Amino acid sequence: MLATRRLEFAAAIGVVILDQATKALVRDRFDLFDTMQVIPGFVNLTRIHNTGAAFGMLNATDLPMKTAILGVVAGVALIGLALYAASLPLNQHMTRLGLSLIIGGAAGNLIDRVAAGYVVDFVDVYFGAWHFWAFNVADAAITVGVSLMILDLLGVGRRVPGTL
Repeated sequence: MLATRRLEFAAAIGVVILDQATKALVRDRFDLFDTMQVIPGFVNLTRIHNTGAAFGMLNATDLPMKTAILGVVAGVALIGLALYAASLPLNQHMTRLGLSLIIGGAAGNLIDRVAAGYVVDFVDVYFGAWHFWAFNVADAAITVGVSLMILDLLGVGRRVPGTL
């Protein structure tokens, strides 16, 4: 049991470290809106500051104390996720790993929001004039974590008793 929790804790901390390290590189090497082409016609690295919530929601909204409100909401959600993760049975491996990735990603973005008042996003995926929302390592970890939880919910990877 302790080894499982250590692995989950290590996964969450690993996401935070990788997220913060990549954001530090972007802050060091790119000014706001600077772009470097990675895969022509598909992926750029572009420094963006997201002052809103997920997918840039509320980015253009001017609310009093928006940063504080979003920080508190993210902090409460992070605590709720951690409590939920701690309550799951040990045999729910995919869900537990998924929650670890989500917690690490949420913590990485919360660090940015508290320290700078915005989240640094930099992966810009596009095709022609269509652009996906810019994202970062934390966002990718959250997406993979949610995907693992959905796969677990759907029963992917579970064996039916009496089968090979």
